[in-house]
Amino acid sequence: MKYISTRGGITPVKFRDAVMMGLATDGGLLLPETFPLITNETLKSWQNLSYQELAFEIISLFADDIPPNDLKRLINASYSTFENPEITPIIRKNGVYILELFHGPTFAFKDVALQLLGNLFSYLLKESGEKMNILGATSGDTGSAAIYGVRGKANINIFILHPHGKTSKIQELQMTTVPDSNVFNIAAEGTFDHCQNIVKKLFGDIPFKKKYSLGAVNSINWARVLAQVVYYFYAWLKVTKESSKEILFSVPTGNFGDIFAGYVAKRMGLPIKKLILATNENNILTRMVNSGDYSIGKVVSTISPSMDIQVASNFERYLYYLFGESPEKIKAAFDNFGKTGKLEFSEAELAQVQKDFLSLSVTQSETRKTIALFYKETGYILDPHTAVGVNAAIKAKQDGEDIICLATAHPAKFGDAVKQAIGREPDIPAQLKKLESLPQRSEKMAADPEKVRAYIEKHAI
Repeated sequence: MKYISTRGGITPVKFRDAVMMGLATDGGLLLPETFPLITNETLKSWQNLSYQELAFEIISLFADDIPPNDLKRLINASYSTFENPEITPIIRKNGVYILELFHGPTFAFKDVALQLLGNLFSYLLKESGEKMNILGATSGDTGSAAIYGVRGKANINIFILHPHGKTSKIQELQMTTVPDSNVFNIAAEGTFDHCQNIVKKLFGDIPFKKKYSLGAVNSINWARVLAQVVYYFYAWLKVTKESSKEILFSVPTGNFGDIFAGYVAKRMGLPIKKLILATNENNILTRMVNSGDYSIGKVVSTISPSMDIQVASNFERYLYYLFGESPEKIKAAFDNFGKTGKLEFSEAELAQVQKDFLSLSVTQSETRKTIALFYKETGYILDPHTAVGVNAAIKAKQDGEDIICLATAHPAKFGDAVKQAIGREPDIPAQLKKLESLPQRSEKMAADPEKVRAYIEKHAI
């Protein structure tokens, strides 16, 4: 399996090179040259596999340059850190299925991919004898999951930018209380989009990237998306019981990475009827799906902060297919986007988008009401991001349809928002409760690429 760039400027590379490259050297995002097709017969043969066994079957299709026994070992090690033996258990509540993706070490769905990515980095660096400086931006959960994925690992330093004061308190504590000497937190005075733009700019500086061996943990890294593809298959297999029935998935999203993994699963042949793209007030993706309006607005701070994003970095991967796999059209579109803050779509392209996705925007008031009603009727507590997806699912659901809602974080990570909705904070796991008593480390600075560059130059491994 070889990997190409959405912008067409690289020679196809192997999986291990794609993992280490992160963002393509031409500024594009990496994608496999082809997607393997999974038949109904194969799906049936996977029915009784454990999560780890299923992960191996799927990931090995894309990572054929890693010896099978090594890949199995990496997968098993990655999911040994999860407290639930099913890794991503699924339950039925109020007529919808909840796919719990928060049983990893930082209680967020990002652990599913970042525990694996951290082990992949460590494995590949040990083989090559090289070193890496990871650079990433987070709106909340990616940062802590990335840090926990590589903390204490040899040959790796990690630099994570988060928007100062714009994550939940627990999200901030999970990042800033990690004492390992290879972890560097940067609290940028701005929004997540400012942080993400800094990361993209520094990765786009090829001499700087090469000199400091920059690696990516954001969902621009293909391995992140690939690891997330697995749980779409796992959930479908758990719900359908050997049927070929089409199912809907409702995905709360801001950066388009998690829902793009669902799109990949669908392209591989998983019977997904529709992907429901659920946003909060930062609804650039909903506007795009419903009316073709992909134009930057002002970031609104909400009770679902991990979705407070305007520019969805993974959207380019989907656009590559929407634009007929034309790198030239991608480059032209993003050149124009850089000048105007808008992307333009034809009627035919918009019609295709609406075939692939159904999208709803959910307000903070609706989010709180959903948390409260779900708790009242089932006793189950949703975090505010999952509540966005559940609200969209309930609105979109028709009789006879099965909908799987992705539960992206443990509600304890957003205790204030939950308390506003149900009158009490959720129970806090012991691992999170102890964070408040630990010392914190972070470097507050302006959202300035040159300041971040200088900081990396000073502390790079």
